[in-house]
Amino acid sequence: MTITKTRGRSESLGLRLLAGVERAGNALPHPFWLFWILFGVLAVASWILSGTGVQVEDPASGEMVGVNNALSVDAIRSLLSGAEESFVTFGPLGTVLIVMLGVAVADRSGLFEVIARRALSNVSPRSVVFAVALGGALSKFLSDSAYVVLIPLGAVAFKAVGRSPMLGMIVAFVSINAAGDANPLIAPGDVVFAKVATEAAHIIDPNVTVRATDNMYFTTVSALVLAITITLVTELILKKREHTLVVDVDQADAAASSVMGSSAVLTDQQERRGLRATGISAMVFLALLAAAIIPSGSPLRGEGGEFLESPFLDGIAFFLSMFFLVLGTAFAAGSQQLESASDIPRFMADGVRSIAPLIVLFFAVSQFLALFKFTKISTVVAVVGSDAIQGLGISSVALFLIVVVCIAVLNLLITSGQALWALVAPVIIPMMMLLGTNPATTMALYRIADSCTNSITPMSTSFVLCVGYLQTLNKKAGIGTLISFTLPCALIMFVVWLGLFLAWWALGIPLGPGAPVR
Repeated sequence: MTITKTRGRSESLGLRLLAGVERAGNALPHPFWLFWILFGVLAVASWILSGTGVQVEDPASGEMVGVNNALSVDAIRSLLSGAEESFVTFGPLGTVLIVMLGVAVADRSGLFEVIARRALSNVSPRSVVFAVALGGALSKFLSDSAYVVLIPLGAVAFKAVGRSPMLGMIVAFVSINAAGDANPLIAPGDVVFAKVATEAAHIIDPNVTVRATDNMYFTTVSALVLAITITLVTELILKKREHTLVVDVDQADAAASSVMGSSAVLTDQQERRGLRATGISAMVFLALLAAAIIPSGSPLRGEGGEFLESPFLDGIAFFLSMFFLVLGTAFAAGSQQLESASDIPRFMADGVRSIAPLIVLFFAVSQFLALFKFTKISTVVAVVGSDAIQGLGISSVALFLIVVVCIAVLNLLITSGQALWALVAPVIIPMMMLLGTNPATTMALYRIADSCTNSITPMSTSFVLCVGYLQTLNKKAGIGTLISFTLPCALIMFVVWLGLFLAWWALGIPLGPGAPVR
């Protein structure tokens, strides 16, 4: 009896803590308003700091700079007249729009869904966990659609081999959330992250460019390591509680019936024809691209035949967009969905409409960053912070741990990866650069911190979505149900991924092409 009561109290305390986190997160405004609130706080802070006369040496120019008062008449005029330019020239804006034009065609044609469903069909019982985990890690191209497609598919895959479909949902959810930033391929989000990192790095050095490929080597290995980690945690820890994930009798077929999407209207023959056309188109596209890149005198190469500093890598967003445009068009034509050429621009328009909320958020973010740059607070904070850390004599490893833990805690409340990166990048990238850390290394640290806590915060819309999916199979499933299974995965993955990074850093292995870890 004593043990039962202790467990009850422990569970109640845990649920109360989760409820407290949920209330705190719900108290935060929408990210759009959050950035405008921070805009006001930053403006007031600039007024106060400018009056103190604090000055630091600008690492970029070597000149002494202080904080500019954003509330002065001249500053307000300058900010208002430059608002349009700040938004239009905001790096991620054009990147997202260009990439989405191509991705939308592949998404609206049903290509992504068909590939995901077929990849998880006929998976053997011994490899089902790894297959679902790796599928989630590779699903970043689907963006938010990954949850809608892969969570039900995880249930179907587990049910097919006689295991709990609820556990299949949880494994898929954890792998998308926690391993989504460990992707061996270049996804649209990588391009956005690189653009934000580049703008932040320009605070210190205007010649620095962060590319979407700068973490490619590290994320490729990480995807496999994290998929194996999820598999081991599931089989060694979560499997012991799998019996508690009981499906309601009247919901036994819910998982299978929920896997419906744009491809549900296609016959197997149509899907096969579409995939065949897609495969041929992909090979032709990649062959032509390789033929255009290989010659040293190619216009896609840089000066002297340079590849890392080339129009190809600088314009990777355009080539990604064209790649998905070709694949989506080929699948739609091969599966007999393409009625006329006018369907393609319609798919593109649908894709742009789907990211309208992100464009709205970008407007607020661009104005906040423009103010940050104008006030030069980021420069002052970076220099003062780096000097303070150097004075304390903190090792690089200790600094990495502090950065990762702080971002992980923030991510419990600000669950939008791009919004949080836009918020912290202008501070941590310049500060870390002054301490000798490559921006690509800071970006890799952010991936670890941002990813691993995504699956344990009730503030995330994907978390709520997964709870909803679980409730389609068991009406009593709730936040506590999901947390009890995701927490072990999140903690162990955090330790494993951070350990992988520290080993990578200690060995001095490049994070990507032309991106040294030190």
